[in-house]
Amino acid sequence: MADKIATREAYGDALAEFGALNENIVVLDADLAEATKTIKFKKKFPERFFDCGIAENNMFGVCAGLSTTGKIPFASTFAMFAAGRSYEQIRNSIGYPHLNVKICATHAGISVGEDGATHQCNEDIALMRTIPGLVVINPSDAIEARAAIEAAINYNGPMYMRFGRLAISVINDNDDYKFEIGKAIKMADGNDVTIVANGMMVEQALIAKDMLKEEGISASVINMHTVKPLDVDTLISEAKKTGAIVTSEEHNIVGGLGSAVAEALCEVCPVPVIKHGVNDEFGRSGPAKELIEYYGLTAKGIVEKAKIAISLK
Repeated sequence: MADKIATREAYGDALAEFGALNENIVVLDADLAEATKTIKFKKKFPERFFDCGIAENNMFGVCAGLSTTGKIPFASTFAMFAAGRSYEQIRNSIGYPHLNVKICATHAGISVGEDGATHQCNEDIALMRTIPGLVVINPSDAIEARAAIEAAINYNGPMYMRFGRLAISVINDNDDYKFEIGKAIKMADGNDVTIVANGMMVEQALIAKDMLKEEGISASVINMHTVKPLDVDTLISEAKKTGAIVTSEEHNIVGGLGSAVAEALCEVCPVPVIKHGVNDEFGRSGPAKELIEYYGLTAKGIVEKAKIAISLK
């Protein structure tokens, strides 16, 4: 775990990189190119960049049209405006006709910081995963963000990808790293409890694993970067082995990764599933790191939930 890079930075870099390899890639933004980092693409390919202004609903309609001409539109704005403000347009204009549009939402979760509750979208994954056929991805670091963009280019269909504002540690800088849509990555193997995390919480899960080890508890860590389609096979395997699951996410515990995991396991392999995340409340304004501590989105918080899960076996 070395450098700290925001996944939104990696997103901007990936667009500029892959834009040079595929002329069908077009990028649209809603007057936030500096913040979403799509400006990196704009500087290299101004003729393929479209600033739609503060008109997000229209932007997604334009994306739908562009996709029918063979273009691969990447549309960017803050998660609150993408998943929240434009839910209907994404559902009806992109999801329903199953168009090849990539919705790339930045500034998600509590770690948005001082912008406060109105901009800290902790409900986006819950909203997006209810749309039939829409792939939902939340990468854990800059390397995974780049890999997700590459996978999105090669995938024909609608996708929602979530990127953060806060710089986070690079944790996937190893030679055997491989990203595949809908396939979880085992980061550590254990026997007593399984921690299923995504986004910035994967790093905290790895730290929690080491903390639990000091107390004689063996924990598996699963990076569930794709919330939909969910890797149910890996979940069943882990549930049978450890008998206890903890989910960790920078998202409301209602409707997100935790809900998806619980829904899947209760049908085929019911074990205790304890959810760690934002406890069904709105955010507040403050420095990102302080908010993360305030809402308990830490390794310590995961450890506490792991002990509860184990006690319920």
